[in-house]
Amino acid sequence: MEEFIVSARKYRPSSFSTLIGQDNIAATLKNSILNGQLAHAYLFCGPRGVGKTSSARIFAKTINCLHPTENMEPCGECESCISFQEGRSFSIHELDAASNNSVDDIRNLIEQVRIKPQIGKYSVFIIDEVHMLSASAFNAFLKTLEEPPSHAIFILATTEKHKILPTILSRCQVYDFNRITVPDIVRNLSDIAEKENIKIENDALHIIASKADGAMRDALTLFDQMVAFCGRDIKYADVIKNLNILDYEYYFRFIDFILESKHVECLLLLDEIIEKGFSPLIFMSGLSSHIRDLIVSKNQESARLLEVPEGLLQGYVQQAEKCSIPFLYNALSITTSAEAGYRQSSNKRLHMEFALIKLCMTASGDTAAMSATSNHPQARAATQAQPDGKYPNPQSRNIHDSSDRAANTAPTKETDAGGAGQCKSAQAGDGTRAAAEGIPTGARTNGTEPGNVSGPQPAFPKTGPAKMPQHGLSLKELSKLAEKKILATSQDTSDITGNDPVTVENLERAWMEMSAAERAPRLSSTLARNKPELAEDGTTVIFRVSNSVQKSWIEDNCLARLQNFLQRNLNNVSIKLKIELKESERFDDGARRLYMPNEKAKFMIEQNPELNELRKDLDLEIK
Repeated sequence: MEEFIVSARKYRPSSFSTLIGQDNIAATLKNSILNGQLAHAYLFCGPRGVGKTSSARIFAKTINCLHPTENMEPCGECESCISFQEGRSFSIHELDAASNNSVDDIRNLIEQVRIKPQIGKYSVFIIDEVHMLSASAFNAFLKTLEEPPSHAIFILATTEKHKILPTILSRCQVYDFNRITVPDIVRNLSDIAEKENIKIENDALHIIASKADGAMRDALTLFDQMVAFCGRDIKYADVIKNLNILDYEYYFRFIDFILESKHVECLLLLDEIIEKGFSPLIFMSGLSSHIRDLIVSKNQESARLLEVPEGLLQGYVQQAEKCSIPFLYNALSITTSAEAGYRQSSNKRLHMEFALIKLCMTASGDTAAMSATSNHPQARAATQAQPDGKYPNPQSRNIHDSSDRAANTAPTKETDAGGAGQCKSAQAGDGTRAAAEGIPTGARTNGTEPGNVSGPQPAFPKTGPAKMPQHGLSLKELSKLAEKKILATSQDTSDITGNDPVTVENLERAWMEMSAAERAPRLSSTLARNKPELAEDGTTVIFRVSNSVQKSWIEDNCLARLQNFLQRNLNNVSIKLKIELKESERFDDGARRLYMPNEKAKFMIEQNPELNELRKDLDLEIK
């Protein structure tokens, strides 16, 4: 029986021309040999199975070859090449640092360095997995590595470059090896299959190449495994069965079911996958990758990032055309969140089933997340292509969005229901969350609001993340400009021509509508609990609040907007809104109650002039 040699050894590269996926490194090494510019130390680093040790052997064999070719390849016929191939060369030494990592091993190596080569010009020392050397071994190796004999060349190989001491790195020429691409692996496996008279489907080759994760050695090992399982005729179905890989057709079916909101079919298909022995986490990870591939397939330029057969690529493009960008983004957010929470879930299957149900609801537009995304100006801009087929540039989109928001706050005369919508639109344009709530941040005490407004309040706006500054303006300056623009728009009453009489009943009705339309819960509660009063002139509306903090803030930020709403709802341009303090906020002698520290300090100074003298002596400032 003929002795079997695994493909990883049988088809190991023996020359630079047979080295797969490292053309730039092969060209650099050959040029250094051709020009006679050999360094005394090299470091080959990169992922496993990409050809680091093979490149070191080829390089060592070439520099000692007695008759190299014009293309700087080893001849394979001279005594040096033959002795190396037969494993009896005394000019090329290999050391496995994983098992020989002590100081004594390095000292033995240093003793060998002094011996000149028997055949060839150089003594080459290849140290594999050099990161496994101990710290003391590294230190013992430093001096020899920096100033070796003229005939000695060191080639170090490692998969973990970050573990190498900086003093070692500074003494070596560093070559970073790349992962081998899927097309390169497929091409090499196809050539090997042809040499071995093995028939294998192209889809099966791509599955093996993808599973190898950029390592040619892993791909050859999987290839041998498939030959042992399938024989001389390897089918795609046999490969995914043996490698325990979920067929991509499942993911295409899932997306079709999700787009049709068929959550029952999704649950049944998930059960079928689990029955085949696949983990729900593996399934969800694959679904996330599939959604990512659909996002990539939406654009012709980015579709080349998919390393799949041409027929499968067309399937991705066709399914991507059925999906909108907001849906894919939301779906990817759901699947990645499901992956992150899988290990913490006590009922893991229910956790994944719930994620599939959410995906179906997202596709049908029933979730709040979907509606919020689709209604957001940035989401609308992202899905609207320009005439040239490209999506708008982010900076110009932000500028247009800010102008659109300002324009949308311009009120129009509509019915009572429309008036509520106007208040929502105007309120949504407020620059900060504090503005939306109706109470300034500085008025809080221990996380509560004064007066009728209570509860903690975030300092950030509801309307989404802050945009990057544009045209050299800071976020604070942009916020102020936006507030001024919104305030100017809300004070525009040029289109109000009515002058209908105002009654207490109509005023209370409009006031309750304004309270209900107000999105900020605290301001809405303040409006609902404090009914307005109509002055004797019939056009002045008096709104009494609990304290001076509410009064001053509403006057500065909300007065124009609230007054504008009343004018439109009651169809009377003469209406004026006046904010006053409740009588309960004054002392018996008519003086105003004191809430803020600066008010109390000023009151104490007025009552005690000596405090003012002390403040001047100590150069204190009241804030």
